[in-house]
Amino acid sequence: MNSGELLERSLAYALGSVALVPREGLGRATPCARWDLGDLLAHLDDALDALHEGLTGGRIGLFPGPAGRTDPVCDFRRRACALLGAWVALPGEERSVSVGDRPLDVRVMAATGAVEIAVHGWDVAQACGRPRPIPSALAAELLPVARCVVGDEDRGVRFAEPVGVLPRAGASDRLVAFLGRDSFSGRGWSAFRE
Repeated sequence: MNSGELLERSLAYALGSVALVPREGLGRATPCARWDLGDLLAHLDDALDALHEGLTGGRIGLFPGPAGRTDPVCDFRRRACALLGAWVALPGEERSVSVGDRPLDVRVMAATGAVEIAVHGWDVAQACGRPRPIPSALAAELLPVARCVVGDEDRGVRFAEPVGVLPRAGASDRLVAFLGRDSFSGRGWSAFRE
């Protein structure tokens, strides 16, 4: 698995979802219980900013920078381009990033960021009333990453309990269900934290 490629494909998918955001729709409900669509886009922007900070400075602060956003859709697009540029400019993938006082391999950071970006891209599309499954190949590659980085201690805090899926469920449905989302009924929205 190439972490940079996962990151690029997740960003492409999320950009397609963000393109669906109506100009006056930032107050819409999302699968993330505490956030409306504007809050979700701000969270995505913060995530991209943190990934960019890790790639360009080798360190991610524990708290987001000050708000000052005017157009969350435009901000997301701009940060997505900057993040991809930073990844391409990275001298090599054999590097670590400090998250607080702990080292993290840059490939793990990128793969984890890819999960967050793709799944929140799914959330954005749901909030816009235009469900878009995460592309199967991408979701199939992201699911093992999600299983590695989301533990039992995250349930009820950052993520709801996994939602059951039918045996014939596609990779997108399995990924979002693992992270507490029900792609068929919206069930689990109220319990989801991030």
